[in-house]
Amino acid sequence: MNDQRILDMVSSPADLKVLTNEELSILAREIREDIITVTSETGGHVASSLGAVEIILAAHSMLNCPHDKLVFDVGHQAYAHKLVTGRLDEFKTLRSYGGLSGFTKPDESPYDVHPSGHASDSLSVALGLAQARELSGGDEKIVAVIGDAALSGGMAFEALNHMGQAQIPMVVILNDNEMSISRNVGALMKHLGYMRASTQYRETRDFVQEKMEKSGPFGTALANFGRNVKESLKQFIIPRSMIFEQLGIMCTAPIDGHDIGLLKETLAAVLDTDGPVLIHVVTRKGAGYAPAVADPEKFHGIAPFHIGTGEVKKKPASAPTYTSVFGKALAAEARRDERIVAITAAMRGGTGLDGFFEEFPDRFVDAGIAEEHAVGLASGLALGGKKPVVAIYSTFLQRAFDQIIIDNALPDLDVVFAIDRAGVVGEDGPTHHGMFDLAYMRMIPHMRVLAPSDEAELVHALHTALALGGPFAIRYPRGAGEGAPVPEEPEVLEEGRARVVREGGDVAVLAFGRMVSRALGAADLLAERGFDARVVDMRWVKPLDAEEIARAAQTKLVVTVEGGVVAGGAGEGVLGEMARQGLHAPTLNLGIRDRYVPQGRVDLLLRDLGLDAEGIANSIEERLCS
Repeated sequence: MNDQRILDMVSSPADLKVLTNEELSILAREIREDIITVTSETGGHVASSLGAVEIILAAHSMLNCPHDKLVFDVGHQAYAHKLVTGRLDEFKTLRSYGGLSGFTKPDESPYDVHPSGHASDSLSVALGLAQARELSGGDEKIVAVIGDAALSGGMAFEALNHMGQAQIPMVVILNDNEMSISRNVGALMKHLGYMRASTQYRETRDFVQEKMEKSGPFGTALANFGRNVKESLKQFIIPRSMIFEQLGIMCTAPIDGHDIGLLKETLAAVLDTDGPVLIHVVTRKGAGYAPAVADPEKFHGIAPFHIGTGEVKKKPASAPTYTSVFGKALAAEARRDERIVAITAAMRGGTGLDGFFEEFPDRFVDAGIAEEHAVGLASGLALGGKKPVVAIYSTFLQRAFDQIIIDNALPDLDVVFAIDRAGVVGEDGPTHHGMFDLAYMRMIPHMRVLAPSDEAELVHALHTALALGGPFAIRYPRGAGEGAPVPEEPEVLEEGRARVVREGGDVAVLAFGRMVSRALGAADLLAERGFDARVVDMRWVKPLDAEEIARAAQTKLVVTVEGGVVAGGAGEGVLGEMARQGLHAPTLNLGIRDRYVPQGRVDLLLRDLGLDAEGIANSIEERLCS
């Protein structure tokens, strides 16, 4: 008996073309088994990838990639794509240090078109590829796969508008699973729900038009209005309009996204059209794995889990996460101040706001995957006398940079930006590391920036930002805290004042955020080597503690340590303050140099960056001895 799987015989998408629809369905089951088996050990984006298996198999069956281009919107749904593009043997290294990325990555495979890690960008990339093809006289097919939640992002709407105007041939597969990370919100989601319920609208419209054309002179005259009468008929049959066709994009009726034969037939029908087409595909997030279907939010991005139950594998007891501490602290602040409103962008659970939502549903806003809107909304709430707290991951807040500057900081509004996942975040890799927030926040006038070093400091920082008012940024890392007791009564921190956590006279280490604990570890190692290091928890990135910087300049070496990019970061702020005071001392800025950081466990990445205790100690010793 031959136990060889079909998947084991697939080395490239070309191999899919010889398989029957029944064989492709068997392959889909095998792929799901591999995804579940591997991610149970590595963790990952399980529900999204399980839901998109048939879409990927159908697309690769009809396309000739990598000549044709399959563009993913957020590559976390592309695990099946990795498995059929020659990466089966490496798949067990998914999201691990030195292994496969959890997202599409061009330098990993020629089948990966762009490094998709942020939602809503696929349509712009795909349209650019289509325009490049037209300019070059090429014949590539361009297909983009985008989720219904990503479609709510402003960038996707901008691309749709351009697509309808340009009328360049390309195909958009709308993967409609009614979920983003948290459950989808917004009017567009209701619109898609109506489309799902109206699967016969297109056939009905065409049937009515055909009847009118055959009904005599009056009907013929109406039909001769062409597209206008077609739109009028559609409006007559369906009062709520189809937004895509109004933009000039042909849209199919919703089809079953787990029916490979139907997907292939639909693709065959639209790939040679002379304009943009949107295929509306309805899928089940987590399809093929009952725990993921039952709780798709949990399985959006999950740690290693037990396959039988779907329960996360327990780790040794550790301190609470920064995220959970923030969520509880914000709820406590909201009990004291009814003006506080929490805002997030499709990340209610990820930002620790589930409890806040349950206690204060009227004071909670999920803006969907629309960070620019979320930050602009915060400015309006602040103008209306509320105290909005915007909780968004560092890497996603980058998308709202202009709104931070113009809508919030320029008018000096009382808005707090709670920046989760700051610094190196681990297995999600370069599109998700929060490397840039210190640099882009500290440059903004009126903005004050706090980098708490432990759980207690985070509670104090939030209380301080709400008490002092004005635009504030508080950045904190992913994962467990340092084990510091969480205070029942938070304090208002003195503005621009650091705290010395270890005295020493040879070298002054000015550390920011979670680098404080690494700096303390480095100081212990340096003591063993005969060097006496003072460690300062700077607390404030802006304004900096000018007095503590002046004191540091009296030592043999001033060292700054931060978990973000060196260029424009907190360390360069210290250098600027030294120059302003006319201070002269040897300096060393430690942080992330001019590079992107790959995926891997945080401890391994910090080691490679020289930002673990040993790396910091080695860099300081080398400079002192040079």
